[in-house]
Amino acid sequence: MPGSARDAHALAFHFICRVAVIGLTAVLVLCSTLMPDTARAQLRGHGGPVRALAVSPDGSEAISGSFDTSIIRWSLARNAAEQVLRFHDSAVNAVLLLNDGGIASSGEDGRIAIWKKGQAEPASVFEGHTAPVVALAQSPDASLLASASWDRTARIWPLTGRGEPRVFEGHTQNVNAVAFTPDGAALVTAGYDATVRITPLAGGGAPVVTTLPTPLNAVAIAPDGEIATAGGDGKVYLLSSAGERESEIPALEAPVIALALSREGNLIAAAGIRGSVAIIERAPRKLLRTLVGPGLPVWSLAFLPDSRTLLTGGTDRVIRRWDVLSGEPIDAVAAGAPEDPLAAYAGDPGAQVFRACVACHSLRADEGIRAGPTLAGIFGRRIATLPGYNFSPALKKLDIVWTPATLSKLFEIGPAAYTPGTKMPEQRIGSAEERERLVKFLQRTTKNN
Repeated sequence: MPGSARDAHALAFHFICRVAVIGLTAVLVLCSTLMPDTARAQLRGHGGPVRALAVSPDGSEAISGSFDTSIIRWSLARNAAEQVLRFHDSAVNAVLLLNDGGIASSGEDGRIAIWKKGQAEPASVFEGHTAPVVALAQSPDASLLASASWDRTARIWPLTGRGEPRVFEGHTQNVNAVAFTPDGAALVTAGYDATVRITPLAGGGAPVVTTLPTPLNAVAIAPDGEIATAGGDGKVYLLSSAGERESEIPALEAPVIALALSREGNLIAAAGIRGSVAIIERAPRKLLRTLVGPGLPVWSLAFLPDSRTLLTGGTDRVIRRWDVLSGEPIDAVAAGAPEDPLAAYAGDPGAQVFRACVACHSLRADEGIRAGPTLAGIFGRRIATLPGYNFSPALKKLDIVWTPATLSKLFEIGPAAYTPGTKMPEQRIGSAEERERLVKFLQRTTKNN
């Protein structure tokens, strides 16, 4: 691609993704239905697009981060949220399961949070980046955390002991991806400037810089050291561990925005801005099949340890499971089936209005953690006082007691206007009749629960 065309392509794609990140953070979307405790359920609970995914080494749990600012720890055995974490001021761009069972998260706010397992607040916070932090990686010996940022730098932070981060410069555009080589000897970064940089971590050696024909959004490294990277032109490029360009594989007819490798490195998953996911066999350089979802951007990917099951997270706020060998979705839940949490209220017009809220809020206190607090016993309760839930600081300052009138007002003018500073997705119910149906439904179903 000629330089001017490449620059134009990079600028256009940068604009699209930047608008997606900022716009989707600002214009929050409606919640949808959560299907808990079913062996084949999709994972639903975020109030915004699922921007980041990670899976534990044993495949028992997953971590997701969302444009709704929340992080959810999921039990993949129970298909239920185990913990909802909130810290970042805006979209969560990356999550990582650390070797000790903790979590690292980074966001649009430029901060990195380190969470100990089971704790509701970060154990430590790394600050220094001056723009969104969009990718994280842990070193093979678990002592270091690497971050990639739109401030055009990558950084390495010590996870053990104290010390200042090491800053890596050289990219002339946003750094979108970062990874350690399998031996931990070098840091690999990729960015909008269409370059992959392999920087030795010892000895002060100069980085190896490989320029490709397109802006780059993702990088993944196989156990044998081969580097996979992809971006604006929909192709997956394979480089040797020394940075030599080996081959390119047409994957999607749209920009690739996320990559994942199976545990053994034999399969590559490449997710696109138009909602498809390409599955590639790495050794023969062969496109195996394409997974076709609802047509909305797929922002995140993660293989389970079986190297056959793939999790995808996208704009529709759903985390899906796929069998990559058959190409079929594993999840199939129909509304109204026994797994539907509102099945008992079939035909109730108020329940149909509440269906837009059930992803984030339960009706009973014993129905488990979701992205928002339970509504059990809500009427007569002061805002932001439910024990055990981490409310936004702004909500704790408001003088609101939940009554049928105040709840109706919330949905008449919208959460942003009625409860400024809320993390709740923006949603209004314009019809007074629909608001009355919702309020009466909640009066019946949340009392003494």
